[in-house]
Amino acid sequence: MRILFADAFEQSGLDLLSERGHEIDYRPQLQTEDLADAVVDVDVLVVRSTRVDADTFAREGPLGLVIRAGAGTNTIDTAAAAQHGVFVANVPGKNAVAVAELTLGLILALDRRIPDNVHDARAGRWNKKRYSEADGLLGKTIGIVGLGPIGLSVMERAAAFGMKPLVIDKPRSPEVEQKLTAAGATVASDLNTLVANADIVTFHLPADPSTRGIVDRALLDLMRPGTWIINTSRGDIIDEAALIAAIEAKGLRVAIDVFADEPAGGAGHFDSALARHSGVYTTHHIGASTMQAQEAIASEVVAMIIDFERGAVRNVVNLTPPPPIGSILTVRHFDRVGVLSAVLEALKEAGLNVQEMQNKVFAGAGAAVASIQVEGQVPQSARAKVAANPDVIHISVRPVSP
Repeated sequence: MRILFADAFEQSGLDLLSERGHEIDYRPQLQTEDLADAVVDVDVLVVRSTRVDADTFAREGPLGLVIRAGAGTNTIDTAAAAQHGVFVANVPGKNAVAVAELTLGLILALDRRIPDNVHDARAGRWNKKRYSEADGLLGKTIGIVGLGPIGLSVMERAAAFGMKPLVIDKPRSPEVEQKLTAAGATVASDLNTLVANADIVTFHLPADPSTRGIVDRALLDLMRPGTWIINTSRGDIIDEAALIAAIEAKGLRVAIDVFADEPAGGAGHFDSALARHSGVYTTHHIGASTMQAQEAIASEVVAMIIDFERGAVRNVVNLTPPPPIGSILTVRHFDRVGVLSAVLEALKEAGLNVQEMQNKVFAGAGAAVASIQVEGQVPQSARAKVAANPDVIHISVRPVSP
C-alpha cells in the first residue's frame, strides 16, 4: 500500500512499515489545501493536526482509511469521508498520561505563578513577597468534567497531590468505580452542581455538538470567585468572550492549551484576546506532545495499518451503529466458494439490507461461521433457501430488539 504521512511521525514507525513492503510518502509540510492532489494514489492517510476537508475525499482514488494519530477527529470531515466510503479512525487513550501531566503542570503553574516568576527573574526583578502567596493544592476540590482515559489519569494524579476529585454522577463500569473509590472521589448530580462546588474545574471533553460552547456565561456565573479553570481538551468548548468577562468580573484564573482559532499547523501567526489576558496561562496545544505519548501513538498507528492490510479496521468513528431492531443470522457452513454469496442473494431477494457481517474460519479451513445482521425480520422463505444449500451446516436467526 502507499501511505501518506501529512504530519510529523516517528521514524521507527516509518521504518517498520517500509520493511513490510509499503511505500511511504512522508510529507509533514503538507497543508490542507495540498491534500486533495496528494492523496490521488494513496491508500492510507495519516494526520495529526492537519485538517482534512471534503475536497480530499471527493478525489477518485484508492484512499480507504484516514488515521488521526491522536484521539480527536474534529479536524477531519468525517461525514464527507463516510459519503465516499472512507474509514476515519483515531488512536484513543495513548496520550492520556501526557495530557494529564500537562494538566497537573498547569494547575501547579497557576498555584505558584511559575510563568510570572520566570518572567520577572529574567527581567531582573526579585519579588519573593508576591510569589510567596500561593494557596497550595492540598485539600482543594478539583471538578473533573469528562472521565475518559485522560480524566481518569488526571483524577489519579490529583488525588496523589491530596486534592479531592469531584465528578458527575452517572453509570460507570465496575473498573472505573473502583478507581473513583481509590481516589476518594465524590459525585455531583450534574455539571452545574460540580462547577458550583469546585475550587478547580478541568475539562476533558471531545469536540461535538453537545460540548461546543458548554463553558458559557451561564455556567461561568455558577462558579465561585477565584475558581481555576483548566482546558486541555478542545478549544471550541469555551465561549472565549464570556470567559474573558468572567475572569475580569470574578477573578477566575485560567490555564489553556487549546483555542478555537489556533493555527492549523505546527506554527503560524496567533492573535487571541484570551491568550493575551493577564489572568490566563497558555501553552501551544502540546498536551499529547511527549516522546512517550508519540511513540505509543506511532506504535498503535502502525498496528492499525497492518490490521487494515489484513482487512480489519479498528477505532472507526464514522460508521453508523447497527439498528437496534432487526435480526442476526448465524450460518455455520463448509468453507467453500460461493456459500456466502448464496446467503447474500437470499437476503437480497427478501429485500433485507445487510448492516454488519463477519465470517470466521475454523482451524483446518473445513468449516466457518458467518454472523450477519440485517435491518428487518428474516422471512421463512429466505431461511429455507439458505438451509437448502448443501454447503450450509446450520442456520439460526435471532431477533435483535431495543
